Amino acid sequence: MPRIPRLLTNHPKAAYHVISRTALPGHDVLGNEEKDHLLNLIRWLSQVYFVEVYGFAIMGNHFHLLCRMLPENQFSDEEVIRRIKLYYRDKRKVFIYEELIARWRTRLASLSRYIQDIKQRFSRWFNKRVDRKGYFWADRFKSVIIETGEALLNCLAYIELNPVRAGIVEKPEDYRWCSLGYRARRGTGENFLSLDLGLPSYAGKSDQEKFKLYREFVHGKGGIGESEKFDNPQKFRYRMKYFSESIAIGTQQFITEVSNKFQQFLRFKHKRRKNINLTGSLLVNLK
Repeated sequence: MPRIPRLLTNHPKAAYHVISRTALPGHDVLGNEEKDHLLNLIRWLSQVYFVEVYGFAIMGNHFHLLCRMLPENQFSDEEVIRRIKLYYRDKRKVFIYEELIARWRTRLASLSRYIQDIKQRFSRWFNKRVDRKGYFWADRFKSVIIETGEALLNCLAYIELNPVRAGIVEKPEDYRWCSLGYRARRGTGENFLSLDLGLPSYAGKSDQEKFKLYREFVHGKGGIGESEKFDNPQKFRYRMKYFSESIAIGTQQFITEVSNKFQQFLRFKHKRRKNINLTGSLLVNLK
């Protein structure tokens, strides 16, 4: 039976929560060195592709990535050429011509190609390092469409709290391989991570002010320290499954727009529409 095509959207408020697991047995397949290498790949390829990265968490047998693909038409030919050269890192001489630029422009705006590049490069590195052959990642990656704004902020908190839920650390900023820990060590993320989440409350604030608000929010959702007094972490934990099991998360209007595209794309009959696992108006329930 052919698998269902991945649901992608060019909605200007759409981001993606990407999840990918290893095919190897065990919970600690990814050690410190492997996590460092995977993080370096994500950081580098995020500067090659047309992508805005909000957060990540690399665990022992899987990783999370929260990002938004940027429209290809907002980049000049000169910028496409610069990114092609960055991709090859002077290891290959590239002859630039119009058709090549057009192909790369489409490629650099593709979520599937972006994640595929990360995973394939890591697999080759890992297999060569341990002298093995075969698949490293289990099946294709999973992706949930997240509306920017409150839904995006809540999903980001869910991702950041992975090492806390796993009992590895008490605070996410103490974990080297999640975005909150990365930001805590490196400030604004060296142009790698974004806190432009589409939140009115963040508008006009400096990166440091945004980070403070963001960290307080994550602590609140995780019931960490004094934050437990002014949030409802138990309710948040109950809702966490939506961030990995839904097709899309956001306001009712956003869900309706995504759902309509999904129905049309798969040509579902009206009687089957009720069976689609779309989560509407979730941002209201997450507060």
